[in-house]
Amino acid sequence: MPLVRLRLSVLALAATSLACPALVPDAQDSDDGGASDSSSSEPAPPDLPPPGPQDVVVATFNVHRFFDTKCDSATCGNGAYEEVYSQAEFTYRADQLADAIDEMQADIVMLQEVESQACIDALVDRLPQFETAFIGETGFVASIDTAILSRLPLIEIRSHGKAPIPLPGGGSTHFARDYLEAHLDAGGRRLIAFVAHFKSKNDDDPDRRLAEANAARDLIDLAADNYPDALVLMGGDLNDVPQSEPLQAIEAGGGTVRVAEELGDDDWTYVYDGDTRAIDHLYLSTRSGGGSFVKGSARVLRGAGTDGWGGSDHAAVRGTFRVGG
Repeated sequence: MPLVRLRLSVLALAATSLACPALVPDAQDSDDGGASDSSSSEPAPPDLPPPGPQDVVVATFNVHRFFDTKCDSATCGNGAYEEVYSQAEFTYRADQLADAIDEMQADIVMLQEVESQACIDALVDRLPQFETAFIGETGFVASIDTAILSRLPLIEIRSHGKAPIPLPGGGSTHFARDYLEAHLDAGGRRLIAFVAHFKSKNDDDPDRRLAEANAARDLIDLAADNYPDALVLMGGDLNDVPQSEPLQAIEAGGGTVRVAEELGDDDWTYVYDGDTRAIDHLYLSTRSGGGSFVKGSARVLRGAGTDGWGGSDHAAVRGTFRVGG
């Protein structure tokens, strides 16, 4: 059964942006040099391969600290962890991210660093093509969480954020942010999408990140075993690079395929101290028989003259998957 696709035309977006110019933020973001820096000029439309009628396009995108207008921690601004946007700043940021997400032309978008339901609601208001939207709220004050947007209907969603996971040296921990498991209806076939955001290397804890990777792979395999005819995917900001121990754990035995591997050295999504690093990833489980990756479809999306996408300090990763093929 062909998937129904809703696309907003680039011309329509351009006309909208001319009629309603984006608001300039009231203040710059201290981490990425100001949201206005990377959006002062419209990026050229990315070269995106057109999907077939049975294809699903999936992207992962760390939006970079998308906070709302409420100060939940009582300590905001002036170097504090939580930022609080003015209404003008929030509107600007939501517009900027919605335009970037729409430009991906994706059926499923896995998001990281979204603070609240208000942030997701603001995106959905601007992106009505996504009928499914869910945030994996950790419950901590001013948390920046995982989320998913999907054009496909939701069958069910599961949260793994609070489940204990074993540490390599003994004891247990849990996922740094919720590890979401979304079951979606892809034209009558089940598609299972896991959304991840592993422990960062700030105040590093590599054992915890390895524990997350092992647990993530176990859950991918469990989903594939329980639903052998499903297309099973995982994506997110894993805060580690190819050949690292956590990514080797995810790829162990050839049970998953990292789709951006086909891009070679152009797979990088983040710049740290002048070095490019691939830390945002999309994976396909090879354990299930519900679909395949369309070779040649992997893309890393970066704005014109920037290292990131949509005002973020991260690039986005996009790939096309064939359901049942």
